[in-house]
Amino acid sequence: MTAVASRPGPAPSPVKTQVSTWHTISPLVVALFAAAAAYAVHRLFIGTSLGQTIDTAALQGGDIDHPRVSEVLGRTLNGTRLVVLAGVCLLAAAFGALRRRMDLALAAGFLVVAANVATQQLKAGLERPLLDGVPMPNSWPSGHATAAASAAFVLVLVFPRAMRGMVGLAGAGYVAIVSVATVWAEWHRPSDAIAALFIVLACGSLALFGVRLARRGGPSRSLQLPNRLVMICLGIAAALSVAGAVFGMASVAVSERALPELVSDRFAFLTGTAGILAATAVTFIVWVRLTAAEPAPAPPAPAPARTRPAVPARSSTKSSVKTSAKPATKPSAEQGAKS
Repeated sequence: MTAVASRPGPAPSPVKTQVSTWHTISPLVVALFAAAAAYAVHRLFIGTSLGQTIDTAALQGGDIDHPRVSEVLGRTLNGTRLVVLAGVCLLAAAFGALRRRMDLALAAGFLVVAANVATQQLKAGLERPLLDGVPMPNSWPSGHATAAASAAFVLVLVFPRAMRGMVGLAGAGYVAIVSVATVWAEWHRPSDAIAALFIVLACGSLALFGVRLARRGGPSRSLQLPNRLVMICLGIAAALSVAGAVFGMASVAVSERALPELVSDRFAFLTGTAGILAATAVTFIVWVRLTAAEPAPAPPAPAPARTRPAVPARSSTKSSVKTSAKPATKPSAEQGAKS
């Protein structure tokens, strides 16, 4: 008998995950919401007399005499220099280039330049109306908070996906300390730092939208969710700080309008600190979630293996002769009798 050669089947194609439209445009939606949040902060704390009063009370209540707290805030604020942060941003862009992700390197540069330029232009172009009786120049938004947040954001962006959660958690802690330190030093009001965080989130989301738009339609691996422990920590911090900020602002508002001296200036400062912590936690939750969901490029498909055709089995001549000589069935007894 001869063996029939079987045809080799088609090589299995690599699994491809098509990036959805929502995944592409979600950073643009986040950018719009972040810009709207920054505008709402300006309208509430700069455009109303009650908002200015609460903001200024938090600024004037930052006279903390605790030596350890003052040392941490002072060193963090003095170490936050634009030259150092610019170096960090350049290293982040270089790291992205070394990973052969020039799109992330360009996005990091856009994030830093756009956020800091927008902050300086807003600070120079906007005016602060005198509604709280404290004549002070406009300081909205905070340049130090913008620089610190933009540096932390680019590190989260260019690092590998497995490390972005931990980098984001460390960056959130650093940004929170810098932002609180600016209020403690009476350089900025809490709304200045909060608005700076939303501006950085808006610029970073626009940069990420450009990255996803450029990679639209290509194959990708499955999406990866951020570190669950990091998100739980940031979520708990956000929930507690939001509750503290809402309760504190309501108490300060009652103290300023109905019951004088209901709360102290220190309480107002702690309320502003809670607001800064809430904004920091929320913005980093959104940013870590956006960057962790970015799909990595798929590996190149392997070349199909060459298969040799099966060789027919050679049959023996003797076996074929013997096979043909034998009858298919035994003769019956009636046939034997006739012969």
